[in-house]
Amino acid sequence: MQKRCRIIYNPTSGREAMKYDLVNILNILERAGYETSAFQTTSEPNSARNEAKRVARAGFNLVIAAGGDGTINEVVNGIAPLKHRPKMGIIPAGTTNDYARALRIPRESPIEAAKVIANGKTVKMDIGQAGKKYFVNIAAGGLLTELTYGVPSEYKSLFGYLAYLVKGAELLPRIKPIKMRLQYDGGEFDGTASMFFLALTNSVGGFEQIVPDASLDDGKFTLIVVKTSNLVEILQLITMVLNGGKHINDPRILYVKTSKLIAHPVDDKLMINIDGEYGGDAPMAFRNLKQHIEMLANIDEIPATAITSPIEDAQEDAREHFVAEMEGIAKQEKSPVNKITDQTANKE
Repeated sequence: MQKRCRIIYNPTSGREAMKYDLVNILNILERAGYETSAFQTTSEPNSARNEAKRVARAGFNLVIAAGGDGTINEVVNGIAPLKHRPKMGIIPAGTTNDYARALRIPRESPIEAAKVIANGKTVKMDIGQAGKKYFVNIAAGGLLTELTYGVPSEYKSLFGYLAYLVKGAELLPRIKPIKMRLQYDGGEFDGTASMFFLALTNSVGGFEQIVPDASLDDGKFTLIVVKTSNLVEILQLITMVLNGGKHINDPRILYVKTSKLIAHPVDDKLMINIDGEYGGDAPMAFRNLKQHIEMLANIDEIPATAITSPIEDAQEDAREHFVAEMEGIAKQEKSPVNKITDQTANKE
């Protein structure tokens, strides 16, 4: 049966490179065995998401998001809720392209990115869920939300990542602590912080050392809470990030792995950023969907520590199954029905 591929591309992402490379990209994917077609997103709300859902239900084998992190997020939101999900590829054409960076997909050439897809190597990626919304790279609260919303879209296209740096420098002096309560696996943070990150990959805002030990498929987020709002201390922490990720052991940082998170505001409004866009206000619950979407990636370039081996994954699944079985037996032992049955048996 002929394999089918649908490219969903944003014509305004980056510097509109997709318009010039689309024919060559179609040829590359056709030679890889896909009957390939393209869909140009429109100004209609959820254009990319709706098209991704449609082609997934139509039985397409592969859907490709060509654009920035926003386009990728929309395509993921189209296929993530479905029981049967196609494989997914990425052709980066946006500003920071954090997700493509994590998958080691070429970010300067759409044609080279298409060749990675045609190569056919995949990794089953974790994604995050917040209510009915899904995300692939990061959820956050605090400074990052203000930074993202404060950069006009036309500045992103013209100046790329520089626009974020300029806006960030402008906002740093206005940072203030926010009271928040964060519940995660085995712990809770209850205090003031300037921001929190809930990351799925090692690339956040163009920085690859914010989560130096990131795993793409282990079922865990990396939760980072920046406790300080002092400008000098934040600049020190940024320097530590750039100097090999040394911030993770600093007492001004909470750095933990967790499969879920519940974020509560205390006094002030706590806006939530999901993959670079406004995602609503806390309280909000997040959970990690382990290995939920099979992504085409440059596997040979991804560090071995970032991908769980099949043996390790099987061992972890077996451990989780064993724990669940033991918890089930323990619950049965404590059940009032079982106690009555045992007492009756003893009398007999």
